[in-house]
Amino acid sequence: MTAALRMLAYGVVADFMDEYVRIAETTAITSMKKFVAAVIAIFSEEYLKSPNNEDIAILLAHGQNRGFPGILANIDCMHWKWKNCPTTWKEMYCGHIREPSIILEAMASYDLWIWHLFFGLPGSNNDINVLEQSHVFSEFAQGRASVINYSINGHDYTM
Repeated sequence: MTAALRMLAYGVVADFMDEYVRIAETTAITSMKKFVAAVIAIFSEEYLKSPNNEDIAILLAHGQNRGFPGILANIDCMHWKWKNCPTTWKEMYCGHIREPSIILEAMASYDLWIWHLFFGLPGSNNDINVLEQSHVFSEFAQGRASVINYSINGHDYTM
């Protein structure tokens, strides 16, 4: 667990754990996989889920009350600087900030509940490229997203 937490907290690779925790790279990778599996098993039902119909109704009602009918959440793409980017990948991950970065797409509701995260695309992508690869939009395009009906200025919308 120490290896997994250290790898996550400091963004170090598995073979770095040999110096600090005195375990081999393969053991560190196995530890990370078990840690991630445990987090998913413990938290997936409540925290790692898409909004259900009840959640959608609450979010739509809150948006309506605030003057934003039909809004579920806000989506944003952010660039995170990648300090330890491998030299061979540097050009691919350099975007508008001229330093390697990884893009994080996040969708959060008014209560700061994070409904969606998509992380790891190269920083050289712009927001449109990220959205085209986003799981949120692919779910909608494949007809698996929840149906949402709302009306603005007398016009009815279903998406």
